[in-house]
Amino acid sequence: MTALTTWIKKHPLPAFFMLAYGLSWMVEIPLALEAQGLIQMRMPFSVHYLAAYGPMLAALIVTRVVGGPRGLRNLFGRMTKWKVGPGWWLVAVAPLGLYLAVAAALWLIQGTPFDLIAMGQIDFLPALGLAALPVWILTFGIGEETGWRGFALPRLQEGRSALGATIILWAFWALWHLPLFFYSYEAAILPGFLIGLLAGAITFTWLYNSTYGSVLMVAIWHGAFNFTTACVSCKTGLSAAVISTLVMVWAVVVVLFFKPASLSRSAEQVI
Repeated sequence: MTALTTWIKKHPLPAFFMLAYGLSWMVEIPLALEAQGLIQMRMPFSVHYLAAYGPMLAALIVTRVVGGPRGLRNLFGRMTKWKVGPGWWLVAVAPLGLYLAVAAALWLIQGTPFDLIAMGQIDFLPALGLAALPVWILTFGIGEETGWRGFALPRLQEGRSALGATIILWAFWALWHLPLFFYSYEAAILPGFLIGLLAGAITFTWLYNSTYGSVLMVAIWHGAFNFTTACVSCKTGLSAAVISTLVMVWAVVVVLFFKPASLSRSAEQVI
């Protein structure tokens, strides 16, 4: 057993976070440097979507070291856990329903048409139409949530309230996004971004604990939310703002109604 392996086994969470940052930032930092005019390179900005897999790869690597094949089987089981009841499937695709409801209301009130195909126009990729939805789920859905909720959250919930664990994870999750503010995001959105990210973290903890550890449900919700709020025409649209506001309201409801201890009717999911 090497010294590195021993250290990872003693400190799985720090190892995970460092690996998640390192693997994702290997992609994003060169993009940020190019966008700032500090380097010249020919890497297409579409590789941005590969950065989503940093948390997943970090989770797989650390789980293999700490838990061996049995640990990996447990993680894969949560990544593919689909037997959660039809109600939770409806929750997982709720961002799509929210978008349709908000878009329909805007159409009736303002006469503003909505175009699902336009939602397939996302940064750095050609127009994908409705195929953008599985792209979001398979990248920033599965890629991120295997790490944040599948690996980190259950470990952070050991000995802490679900809300306390969520706030800690939110801080690390927010920092992971840092390079994006140098090539994709505007600095002016930072306060709203942090508040929205905290609301998302609380919602994801609620969904993860409520489904007894289904990474799949959280990944689908994450991908569906990005599909409805992150397309080129969505970012500054009223629909995205309304959906994001509703998620913030729901996060407050979760804390007040389900209480900080578990943020759900079910017990905290721990490893």
